[in-house]
Amino acid sequence: MSTNKPIKVGISIGDLNGIGPEIALKAFEDVRMLDFCTPVIFANVKMLSFFKKYFNLELRLHGIPHATKAVHGKINVVNAWKSNFKVNFGEEDKVAGKYAVRSIEVATEALINKDIDVLVTAPINKNSIQSEEFTFPGHTDYFAEKLKGENLMFMVSDQLKVGLLTDHVPVKDVAKHITPERIQKKVQLMSESLQKDFGIVKPRIAVLGINPHSGDNGVIGNEDQLVLQPTIHKINDLQGELVYGPYAADSFFGSKNHENFDAVLAAYHDQGLIPFKTLAFGKGVNFTAGMNRIRTSPDHGTAFDIAGKNQADPSSFVQAVYRAIDIFKNRMDFLEMNANPLPVQPKSKDNRRNKLN
Repeated sequence: MSTNKPIKVGISIGDLNGIGPEIALKAFEDVRMLDFCTPVIFANVKMLSFFKKYFNLELRLHGIPHATKAVHGKINVVNAWKSNFKVNFGEEDKVAGKYAVRSIEVATEALINKDIDVLVTAPINKNSIQSEEFTFPGHTDYFAEKLKGENLMFMVSDQLKVGLLTDHVPVKDVAKHITPERIQKKVQLMSESLQKDFGIVKPRIAVLGINPHSGDNGVIGNEDQLVLQPTIHKINDLQGELVYGPYAADSFFGSKNHENFDAVLAAYHDQGLIPFKTLAFGKGVNFTAGMNRIRTSPDHGTAFDIAGKNQADPSSFVQAVYRAIDIFKNRMDFLEMNANPLPVQPKSKDNRRNKLN
């Protein structure tokens, strides 16, 4: 059920004091982007006009009251708020955080209602967004509550895909969060995503060890031997998955072992994101897999250190747009290929009566 209709790409604007507005607008300064997608930015037209002028960008903004009014060929902007805001580039600001949250909330509502097809989120500052109403440590946790389905933080590029067993968890608490149930669920989410979102029929997945050298047979912790190993064996035996490990994380990427697999499941945040951002920075995308809606984001943060200096590179944001569109189309193709071509028709009473006669 592939469609040639331009995909409606929703965009939450991120922290106004960071590089979010800059990279979002720079991405669509290239008019060719408008040929295959319809951008809908959830922000404020006056605010974006300020950024457009500040960064001397050649583009036109089209204000609309609602995402359903988006016009193809234009950079549509839904006014998610009306009040003004004084930008202070590079500074943490609770007011900027409030507007970032407002953008996310309005964009998510549009995504749930299918007023947009996919959502690309610009970077937020995790401290600025905190309030009595918004207590999530980041996008992933927010979408886990708002959208259906359990999710997986999945960093993806053409050459490398890394998912996380635990994401925004303090290092001291990582081991206690890694249970057989969590491992099985995350492997399942990764495998299903590789199949329906990336078109890989029988994915090969590597799992990294929790401890240095995967515990060295219990010398440096026993979680790998007691939890990871038996669970991986069980997954392979009962579910028929191609899951391997645990592998020692320190040498796994340097030896290019990751090239033998379709994806890698890391035990915790930095174990997965440090090698990913080292090998794929600027080309990588943060994808929240496992949900019934599609959300991507660039593989970097607010970059307060270069905010307002006209130095931000929109490459990862552009890749996030491309990736969201590709996943949307892949899911449509997957649904079409797996649909029952001959649905069973219920037998009528008359038909049953005629057969009996």
